[in-house]
Amino acid sequence: MIDGIWWLVILFAVIAVLWFVAKSRGAKAGEKHSGAKSKNSTPNDALQKTSAILKQHFADYRVTSKANHLLVSKQDKKIAMITIDKKIAEGQRRLGDVPVINYHRIPSRAQLTANLQDAE
Repeated sequence: MIDGIWWLVILFAVIAVLWFVAKSRGAKAGEKHSGAKSKNSTPNDALQKTSAILKQHFADYRVTSKANHLLVSKQDKKIAMITIDKKIAEGQRRLGDVPVINYHRIPSRAQLTANLQDAE
């Protein structure tokens, strides 16, 4: 039979092998643990691109970037809040007297024009 010390050696060897396998399969330095999300743009990137579209094509609107949404105002009056979230239904809802417009991906200029006109 195998003595107790050999069982400990085998146990530590199995733990070491499993640790090395897990370490080699883990994320490399500088990578994120996003998995399937890596091929799609993150919501923050999409919000930044939407903000750039608004600033470029809608000069009369002021855009304030927050962590999860954009706040669109005109002459210090809140016009709309824009979010990009695939978990929430696409479309409009209201938060107080400000419409919240949700998109699943970066909106086109035509979509923004139509939704901002509806919001005003």
